[in-house]
Amino acid sequence: MKKFFEIAQQFGKSFMLPIAVLPAAGLLLGIGGALSNPNTVLAYPFLDIAWLQAIFTIMSSAGSIVFGNLPIIFAVGVAIGLARSDKGTAGLAAMIGYFVMNSSINALLLITGKLVNENLAGAGQGMAVGIQTLETGVFGGIIIGVIAALLHNKYNKIELPQVLGFFGGSRFIPIVVSFTAIFVGAILFIVWPFVQLFINQLGSLVNNTGEIGTLIYGFVLRMLGPLGLHHIFYLPFWQTALGGTMEIGGKIVSGTQNIFFAQLADPFTTHYYEGVSRFMSGRFITMMFGLPGAALAIYHCAKPKNKKLVAGLLLSAALTSFLTGITEPLEFSFLFVAPVLYVVHAFFDGLAFMMADIFNITIGQTFSGGFIDFILFGILQGVEKTNWIYVLLVGIPWFFLYYFTFKFLIKKKNYKILGREDDDKGVPAVQVAATERAKTIVEGLGGAQNIDVVDCCATRLRITVKDESLFNDEMIKQTGSKGIVKKGNGIQIIYGPQVTVVKNEIEEYLGH
Repeated sequence: MKKFFEIAQQFGKSFMLPIAVLPAAGLLLGIGGALSNPNTVLAYPFLDIAWLQAIFTIMSSAGSIVFGNLPIIFAVGVAIGLARSDKGTAGLAAMIGYFVMNSSINALLLITGKLVNENLAGAGQGMAVGIQTLETGVFGGIIIGVIAALLHNKYNKIELPQVLGFFGGSRFIPIVVSFTAIFVGAILFIVWPFVQLFINQLGSLVNNTGEIGTLIYGFVLRMLGPLGLHHIFYLPFWQTALGGTMEIGGKIVSGTQNIFFAQLADPFTTHYYEGVSRFMSGRFITMMFGLPGAALAIYHCAKPKNKKLVAGLLLSAALTSFLTGITEPLEFSFLFVAPVLYVVHAFFDGLAFMMADIFNITIGQTFSGGFIDFILFGILQGVEKTNWIYVLLVGIPWFFLYYFTFKFLIKKKNYKILGREDDDKGVPAVQVAATERAKTIVEGLGGAQNIDVVDCCATRLRITVKDESLFNDEMIKQTGSKGIVKKGNGIQIIYGPQVTVVKNEIEEYLGH
């Protein structure tokens, strides 16, 4: 089980690199697509300025190209995320492997007479990096990314006979990945049509469960959060046919997020895809209203002498959740000391998804459900397209639902959460200086020789150590961590959005 956690956490964090590019692309597409839309220009004539519309059109195109090439972005990103060293070579090999895989599928379709000229989507085919191939989507990119990383980790130090010595080491990786990608393409040519059929049927099953299925989706998604495995769960709904398919502008688009952004750029859209209400929009209710209500409850339950100290921490965490949708700084303030509160939070989050489904709230998102995405993909799109007003109508009661429930449970069960500790252990002590942070973290992990892998996602430092018994919790707590998840040799340390700075400091200290 411990080994599974280590592998799963590495696999989960490998998604974060390609996912991290989506906010910027989404902002470009969101602002450009919304403000260059003919209906928006008609409603707001002051936007009808040639040079201004040219800028918005460029922004929309710049964002669209990213979402149109997600499979290869995921191939490269996953390979880089899973590679232990020399990550650039792994990424390059994955890109080459993706080209070879799709070219092999194209050749087999041509040889067998299955290459169609019309209605590509109807035959399960489409264009990928200029190649007509099977619609493997992001799954295809992930598959080749994982294979490239596995081959890279195994062979990047291979030594060949002297006559072939030039092709040893890292130079061997693109070669072995290319040959492997041919066989992967052949296997997908045989297997993928059955996978497409299964995904379509599974998507139908999920959709047929109605609002209860939406509740379960939201609950499971939130419960996977502490393990950092939630990316694995929601990504298929966002990026594949599991989240639905729709014809937009004469093209078949699969995946809830892909459908939303395709509709965002389509001037004929009158209301966004209903799948958005099932797999996305519930987040806004929880992140903008629910968790800030929980933060206020925790503050009011703190001991009077601690309120001034915890106020700043809770305000910062609540604002982070509200503005960006990043919830871990707040969630980890009660997850470990009062796990019952987290289960209640997960259930309420599932209910929020169900409420978004019931009211058909169709506000898309790039990364998470914060106020920024709410403005871009909700308010600016209009009530007719998104029903964004219901987020406020449901969200305000949700704030008080979280507030009164958390306050009742904290006092009823006397949970020793932030500000309520008998010995003040929960109130952060003096932290180490920023210049000493990397050194303290490395020492807390058992020293440089005990560290195997250093990486991060949006909010967590993800470490694999060689000997878990050398890990020192108390030293790590002095570095400003907001929580620690430890399973065997796999360790996650929560720092919040600034985690990339922490990771870079550690790598510089280690001399990587």
